[in-house]
Amino acid sequence: MSRRKPAIEEHFDVSSDAEEWEPRFNIAPTQSVPIIRQHPKEPRRDLSRMHWGLVPSWARDASGAAGMINARAETAANLPAYREGFRLRRCLVPADGFYEWQSKGPKKQPFCTVINDDELFAFAGLWDRWRTSDGRWIRSFCILTTTPNTVTSVIHDRMPVILPQEDYDLWLDPGMQNAAVAADLLKPFDPKYMRCYPVSNRVNHVLNDDAECADPIVLESLAQGTLFE
Repeated sequence: MSRRKPAIEEHFDVSSDAEEWEPRFNIAPTQSVPIIRQHPKEPRRDLSRMHWGLVPSWARDASGAAGMINARAETAANLPAYREGFRLRRCLVPADGFYEWQSKGPKKQPFCTVINDDELFAFAGLWDRWRTSDGRWIRSFCILTTTPNTVTSVIHDRMPVILPQEDYDLWLDPGMQNAAVAADLLKPFDPKYMRCYPVSNRVNHVLNDDAECADPIVLESLAQGTLFE
């Protein structure tokens, strides 16, 4: 997330008591990430920080969080780890790009995907809260994934659910508890608004977290380089 808090507050029309943060260019699972929820009793959206990697409220410990960064949109409403969140605790995860890796034999080539002219957008997410043995609350989330569109399918067989802006209110609405209606929003994003380009292997290392991670590179193969124009 390369935008500062005021830009997110303005774009998503949210209220926030969260502290300011530095722009991020290489966010890793289990790290703290800004997410957006609808206030349950007031007509406002709230911005807060949560850990990326869902810890269900009934979990014995938080050791499984790194393995629960994503949930499949097709099955989340029926699985114990996600079922209640799908009905009651939906959220938006603001972003302005995401990385995915294309397998090329023994190597994997990272790509960055953005919307239009690098504009802000939102993933569909679910959140939960888990209480530690000493009484602290850990709030965490996961991102829903779906089948890829024509832009992302050449890289990976899944893509994160990106919600159109006109669906934000319905997705966040805590009074809307119909899982079938919520599931109908989870579709591949329109590829005509997306573009994808290769980036360097700097993004493979979590300690690298600067603008260079998202800079486009030219691949050695011209044919490969033209796939995403």
